[in-house]
Amino acid sequence: MAADDLPEPDRIEGAPHPRETQRLFGHEAAEAEFLRAYTSARMHHGWLITGQKGVGKATLAWRIARFLLNTPEEDGGLFGAPPPPESLDVDLHTPVVRRMAQLAEPRLFLLRRGPNDKATALSADIRVDEVRKMKSFFALSATDGGRRVAIIDAADEMNTGAANALLKLLEEPPAKVTFLVIAHQPHRLLPTIRSRCRELRLTPLAPEALAKALEQVGGAVDPDAVQALGELAGGSVGEAFRLSNLEGLKLYQALVALLATLPRMDRPRALALAELGAGKGAEERFDLIITLLDLFLARLARAGVTRQLPPEAAKGESDLFQRLAPNEAAARSWADLAQHLSLRARRGKAVNLDPAALLMDSFLKLDEAAALLAQR
Repeated sequence: MAADDLPEPDRIEGAPHPRETQRLFGHEAAEAEFLRAYTSARMHHGWLITGQKGVGKATLAWRIARFLLNTPEEDGGLFGAPPPPESLDVDLHTPVVRRMAQLAEPRLFLLRRGPNDKATALSADIRVDEVRKMKSFFALSATDGGRRVAIIDAADEMNTGAANALLKLLEEPPAKVTFLVIAHQPHRLLPTIRSRCRELRLTPLAPEALAKALEQVGGAVDPDAVQALGELAGGSVGEAFRLSNLEGLKLYQALVALLATLPRMDRPRALALAELGAGKGAEERFDLIITLLDLFLARLARAGVTRQLPPEAAKGESDLFQRLAPNEAAARSWADLAQHLSLRARRGKAVNLDPAALLMDSFLKLDEAAALLAQR
């Protein structure tokens, strides 16, 4: 496989790339913070864009990049400086925007995972060679004297050598370069990288904003399911897209219906659900079922500890939470089991155990735990 044929590491399969996403929903505060810095002439050279995966960090980075590369640099001019911009919106039909969409803009560098040594697949991390390419790019592109932008997506994926090389660039930044550093887990970055950047933290999207963002990337949204989707996606557009594509809301409803039969589990129903995660091409559905099971147990434990029921993500969920976790001790038992089951299932998959058997084993462990709790 040629390197050009490899999938883009920063694209969700089936969804448009963030550079192709025109609008950003629910993050007006972060956009306003960046604009205040821009218009106050206190622009930092490094911006760390953080928040959970899929919440819109890359979309914001590309919006900022389009803004910076399409906005003329202020020089006073014959008629004085133009009025300060009120948003990051730009004309989407300019040559610069078209070149950015084609990854052909000479003032933009995108740092992301490249091919492995044999160019047969993507590398597991961002290597130091990729950062060196970025450094060379800045040296070559400096001749036009204009503003330049680098997007790092995502900094979490840098190996040690790449992280140290990026740190050197942040410590001695090239002239007129803005670094947009995307991080899903900023605590894993070098403290010195974090200290060289100004942070823009994106919070989880509210259900209404999540639905609009999902529609923009081609996901179908049932108006009656917006609240449930928000609960399960946790404010992440990427996760909402996955749920939408794999009928995650129906799967979660089926899971809740099954667990409502505990501690005398409906085994035919359990087997039918387990079979959905098996077979050729069912790997994504297996992963989603495991994720939904993790999520159910986390919601169950939280409800039991806090004595507060979350909005229902499936019919009958609230009654089930109250029955299975009537007190804090029961809630903590479910939390401990959740950690064990998730690790067990993913390890089993890694050594190619039968997915249906792994899921059925998890359901049986839940049934045993429910029976023990009922005897207390």
